[in-house]
Amino acid sequence: MLRVETVAALREAVGAAARPLGLVPTMGALHVGHLSLLSRARAETATVAATIFVNPTQFGPSEDFGRYPRPIEDDLRALADVGTDLVFTPSAAEMYLPGAATTVHVGGPALPLEGEMRPGHFDGVATIVTKLLLEAQPDVAYFGQKDGQQIAVIRRLVADLDVPVEIVAVPTVREADGLAVSSRNVYLTPAQRAAAPVVYRALAATRDRYRSGNCNRDELEATCGSLLAREPAIDAVDYVTVVDADTMAPWAGEGSCMLAAAVRMGSVRLIDNVIMD
Repeated sequence: MLRVETVAALREAVGAAARPLGLVPTMGALHVGHLSLLSRARAETATVAATIFVNPTQFGPSEDFGRYPRPIEDDLRALADVGTDLVFTPSAAEMYLPGAATTVHVGGPALPLEGEMRPGHFDGVATIVTKLLLEAQPDVAYFGQKDGQQIAVIRRLVADLDVPVEIVAVPTVREADGLAVSSRNVYLTPAQRAAAPVVYRALAATRDRYRSGNCNRDELEATCGSLLAREPAIDAVDYVTVVDADTMAPWAGEGSCMLAAAVRMGSVRLIDNVIMD
């Protein structure tokens, strides 16, 4: 596995790589969810590239940028073990040059839900993803369905800017009890961790109601919200909503829809979603 740390070295490496090239952008602290993306890329592309960069511009001022886990040596071993060919591990100074004054702003699917709860978050995501796609020039880029809104934002981005890359959503990887695997799960106390699977149970139960024929958005959202409200370990429910899976607008009763939720347990914020169809 080749590790590069500059944009120039990355461009040289991908210029010589066999095609198609699959890219898995990450912020490190790799877990089985990330490895599922890499395994999918390994099965479908000739060259597998990963990036590890904790992007400061997608964190709000009160969020966990400073304490976000950065186990780089463990991450590099995990990447090598799954057959990654190339890994890009730039510094912040490499990705954001002095005097940088350009960002990418996405409206549409970036505005509701996480866009309301975390102002500026998706501008940071859109900017860094655009840079990585321009630098690595992949044929395919892989993202986890757990961040369903992020996938919608990135698909809108590449369509609007004519970026020649296929965006593949890989199903959410879950623990045995249903909790979506996330780097931030390590912040949960034992009691919170025991209670956290209620988020997926509520989503899955509501999806089952939908698949049984209940297509009333208000009732589905109320049902899911009431299931979450019964869990005393949940301090706040930021949102529970059925949305169009592509636009993130409230689902109008036709087309693919996604049930998304975000809750808070102490200082930990958990997001999850299920595709209803």
